[in-house]
Formats: sequence, structure tokens, C-alpha cells
Amino acid sequence: MRPFAIGLTAALAVAVLVPAAAFAAPKDAKPAAAAVDAKSRETGMKEAPPLMAQTTIACQVSDARLIGADKKTSTSYYEVACQEGMGYAIVAKKDAAPQAFNCLETGQVGADGKESGLKCLLPANVDPKQGLKPYLAKASAACDLQNARAIGTGNNNSFFEVACKGGAGYIVQVPVPMKLEGTVANSCLLYDETGNISCKLTDRATQLQVVDTLAAAANNGCAVKDKRYILTTKSDNYFEVSCQDGKGYVLQQTLASGALARAIDCANAPGGAECTLTDSRAAKTEQAGLYTSLAKKAGFDCKVESYGLFPSNDPKKEVVELKCSNRPDGGIGMFSPTDNRVYDCLFSELNGFRCSYTKPTAVFPRLWSDLKGYGKGSCEVSDARVIGRTETDGFIEVACADGLPGWVLAYPLNAPAPKPKELLSCLQAKGVGGGCKLPTNIKK
Repeated sequence: MRPFAIGLTAALAVAVLVPAAAFAAPKDAKPAAAAVDAKSRETGMKEAPPLMAQTTIACQVSDARLIGADKKTSTSYYEVACQEGMGYAIVAKKDAAPQAFNCLETGQVGADGKESGLKCLLPANVDPKQGLKPYLAKASAACDLQNARAIGTGNNNSFFEVACKGGAGYIVQVPVPMKLEGTVANSCLLYDETGNISCKLTDRATQLQVVDTLAAAANNGCAVKDKRYILTTKSDNYFEVSCQDGKGYVLQQTLASGALARAIDCANAPGGAECTLTDSRAAKTEQAGLYTSLAKKAGFDCKVESYGLFPSNDPKKEVVELKCSNRPDGGIGMFSPTDNRVYDCLFSELNGFRCSYTKPTAVFPRLWSDLKGYGKGSCEVSDARVIGRTETDGFIEVACADGLPGWVLAYPLNAPAPKPKELLSCLQAKGVGGGCKLPTNIKK
């Protein structure tokens, strides 16, 4: 698992950001109380839409007004409201391409404490943060939006901070000119608090409040002692919690919904998201002992040396590959409160799970023993592969060490260590999964 990095492009853009509040006011701009009148709107709706079209920003103008003009510099200023949500202020200078600044940028107070003369006042733009909602949705960021600010604009991207109900926050990166396609929302926790691009609307402690909500949703009895952010992937956030009773968990949060996807015991934490607040080595040792006990109860004598988890659609069921220190072959354990079983690495593949800890040669003696049961002991197994399966049976092709033609063994599915049901020659099995393909079983 790798973190969803901010990226070099964004990092370089930090150095060339235009501050969000660096907008001079036109000298003849009307006071706010009189700015949105019929005459300014009439002029705005006549002159602003063609200017907006030249900016290539997706905006179907629904309202507009003339803010003012500077005759000395031949510059006119307009505000437009767009059906797409975000509003803009337009700066149109004679013989130059018009520039558009979103209402979040123009609405912020300047370093001198004064409001910009380009602050948006049209009714549709009164709450400019609402214009970010389509961008958050496009970036699959679950956020009950409470506050927002513009950070600045670089050559390629504009950056915004949003604060969400519950403490979560995001840096939203939108391409220039602004469009939904290519929008990215990264958790505030990804950013250095002292950097040019960082979150100011919430502090780190507030941003981590979501961890308490996720821990409560896990319902595993963990009274949170400590917590930390681990990383973000394209679809999930990962957090670690340590509990008052000494246990620890990795909490996986789905970005699209903000909900808990699963709570992972630190002993089973995925690579790249390991626990550091708790002793994960001790947890893994304890968990290996538990799997040793469960495997033994299932009739599979395995002193578990290490293990790896498979994804499971059933939250009450664990699917675990076991590496054993007391035998060369391992297995796939399926453990639940009502049923424990272990498939050795031959039959696990028939049931859809392939071992990675066990070498293929470790299962050859088992196959050779089954061949002996059919009087084919002269075929010492040198290679094997699963060639197909039906709803009830699985078929394994074997090759013989003496180079003579091998065989196909048919086994019933869903049994941990079944006996073969049938022995077929490669000729008889030509209709099963494309037939035999091991080199010594193909006629030359």
C-alpha cells in the first residue's frame, strides 16, 4: 500500500501561488448597499457573458453586474453568477484577455484588514463556499461543508481549504481554468502545518476527531488512548488507535462516504500501514499462536511461523494463509465463530486461494500418494497445475519424473483434504480446461 502523494506538480506550484486576497478595488466601485442595482445588472448581463466565455471557465451566466471601471487603465470589473455553482469576478482590460477570479478568492480580507473591491455580492454568490460542493463531489470527498477559504492560484492549479462537520478537512486542488475534471481533494493531514499549502481553518487535533467516531463505529471495545493519521490511498484514509487495554487497531475509512470500512487488528495491519503506537510484534506473535490453535482444532497440524490475510466479504470470517515451522507445506485457514477449516496449498487453489509461502513442490508427495492409490506409483510427481473446475469438482494435472505421460486427478471441492474421486488420462481429460499442457504430457 502506498500513500496518495501530493505530487511534484503541486509542490512546485506552491512557490508561484498568487495570494487569494491580492485584488485591488476599482476606484468607482459602489458601496455594497447600492452595488446590486438594476442598472449595474443590465450592464453586467450585456457585457460580462462574452468576456466570461473568453476565459474558457465552464460558466453559464445566470446573473451579472458591473462592479466599476478605471478609465485611466481602461479596465472594467464585473461579477457573474454561474449555473454551475461557483461565481467569479472578471477583470477586463482593453486589448488584453479578461481574467476571472472565483468569489472565494475575491471575498477574503486583505493584509490591510480591508475587504476587496471585487467581493462578490450577487444573491447567488453571497455564500461562495457553496460553489466548492460540486468539486468535492467530483473528488469523492465526503464533507458536510462548514467553512472554506481560497489559498491561492498557481500556473496550473487553484488551491482551497475546506472544513467539514466533525473536524475533517481537505485541500482541494482544481485545474486552471477551473473545471471539475482533474479535481483532487486530499486530507489536511497530508500537509505540513507550516507549509504554503496547509490547513488553517482547523488544527491537527480537530482533524483527528474523526478517529474517535470511527473507533466508536468499530464497536470492538477500544477505549482510545492515542491516535494518529497513517496515510491516504485513492479510496481510503488509514488511522491507528491504541486502546486503554493495550490493544491497537488500524481504522480504514472510505473517502467517498467517510464511513468506517473496517477495523484491522494491529497484528494483521496491511503493509505500509503498520502500527507504531502499540507493540505490533507482540500482537503478531499472539495472533500466530491463536492461528496455531485454530488450525490444530481444524485437524491441520501447523505451528504458525507467519501468516497473511486475504480479503473477506464476511466480517465474521478470516481467510488466512499459514506458513508452518514444523512442516514444508502450509495452508489456507478459514476461521469463523461457527466453523474452522484449513485447506492445504493443493486444495486451497481448487477453492480459489493460492498459497505464496509454500513452494509448489511441497504438495507433490501428497499427489504421488494419491496416484499410488490408483496403482500409478511409478509416476513420481515432478510438476502439477490446476486445469479446471466444475460446480462440484476440481481437476489437477500432474507430470511424471520419468518423462512418461502424466495424469489428471479429480477431487471434490469444499473439503479440506479430500480423496480423489477419479483418475483420468490426458486423452480422457482433453475437454477439461483445455486439457493437459505440462511439457511431458503434450504429444510431440
